Amino acid sequence: MNNNPWLESLQKNVSELIAKSPAADIERNLKSFTSQAFNKLELVTREDFDVQADLLRQAIAQIEHLEKQLQAIEQRITALEK
Repeated sequence: MNNNPWLESLQKNVSELIAKSPAADIERNLKSFTSQAFNKLELVTREDFDVQADLLRQAIAQIEHLEKQLQAIEQRITALEK
């Protein structure tokens, strides 16, 4: 497909006009504002969240295992005391 020089020139001029317009400033300001707002919220990435969730699951499993061991020890002590 042949490119029309007039059409290319028009497209370039429109792009430049949009880049220099207040809309571009509004977009930059909005991006800056949202970036600052997200930083204040101290959000974490999904990957970090998933890692922490996995660590929590492992810790819970280990606690449950230790609770079972403790119950077994308590039962042995009770049996020895009788």
